[in-house]
Amino acid sequence: MKAAANGPPAEDVAYQNAILQEVSRTFALTIPLLPPRLHVVVGTAYLLCRIADTIEDSDTIGAEEKRRFGEMFLATLEGRADPDAFASELAPRLHGTTLEAEKDLVRNTVRVVRLTHSYSPEEQAAMTRCVRIMSEGMSRYQQGAFSHGVPDMAHMEDYCYHVAGVVGEMLTDLFCAHSPAVAVHRDHLYELSPAFGRGLQMTNILKDIWDDKERDACWLPRDVFERHGFDLDRLGLDNPKSPAFESALGELIGEAWSCLDDAMTYATLLPKSEPGIRRFCFFPVGLAVLTLQRLNAHRDFNSGDQVKITRASVKKTALVTMLFGRSNRLMRSIFRLASRGLPTKATPGQA
Repeated sequence: MKAAANGPPAEDVAYQNAILQEVSRTFALTIPLLPPRLHVVVGTAYLLCRIADTIEDSDTIGAEEKRRFGEMFLATLEGRADPDAFASELAPRLHGTTLEAEKDLVRNTVRVVRLTHSYSPEEQAAMTRCVRIMSEGMSRYQQGAFSHGVPDMAHMEDYCYHVAGVVGEMLTDLFCAHSPAVAVHRDHLYELSPAFGRGLQMTNILKDIWDDKERDACWLPRDVFERHGFDLDRLGLDNPKSPAFESALGELIGEAWSCLDDAMTYATLLPKSEPGIRRFCFFPVGLAVLTLQRLNAHRDFNSGDQVKITRASVKKTALVTMLFGRSNRLMRSIFRLASRGLPTKATPGQA
């Protein structure tokens, strides 16, 4: 892989910044925290993942064709296929629940690929690896195939790795390529990065239980709920106020919190000379902990809106990371305070 000599085209960067606002409010908030060049690189990496995600989430394309489009997309990243041909074939097939912004992103695949090819070989390799692993994993977890949960906790962790943990590995590679000071800690960061992604993804899975159910998907582990006496075949039929359901949910909240605890260790390993990268990592962890608090306080929720954190909480979290993000001691103390009362992995199901 060769990087373009003149850097990323300005018009493509402008498109990227605009479409990020449409396809992800969270990443549109966090990516600008990064140093300027890394901001652009990570923005591109996110959009590549979003295109792969759009293929897999489509409710108008069959499983075999999703695999074919995924392979075609990977080929465009590796320079073996024409991104315009890929976009021209895929975009008209995206109907149903695909957002208009996601369709626009697919139509502009050539811009995102052009940005990718303007980066260093190391950065391109990290992005391509992530898209490959993500696409292969998502094809195994086709929506509808797991409408009554995944078999066990190991499958849930595997799913979370393929949709989020591998993103943590990619980000680690990108951070290390950007900063020699970060690269000093690469081995430890890389070891922790899957748990970072898993914690954020598990939090989203728990928050989105009922929204996913409406789409005939469920990523909850059957063995955990069976151990607590709840049959996931009855999810949506029984009243969610079932004590067994709430007990199992508590155990999973503890699992997610344990991963976020590892994510805090990851963030505190980042050098204080890179405050933007530290804030980029601390911010989503803070939002996830607040979401777990909402889930824990409302285990009988039946809509994602009931456990959604407020805009005021988002702003407060952003301010905290801005003011105290250079201090490991203060950020650890704030994390512990924000986590107070949550179940832990060592005491599953306890409020």
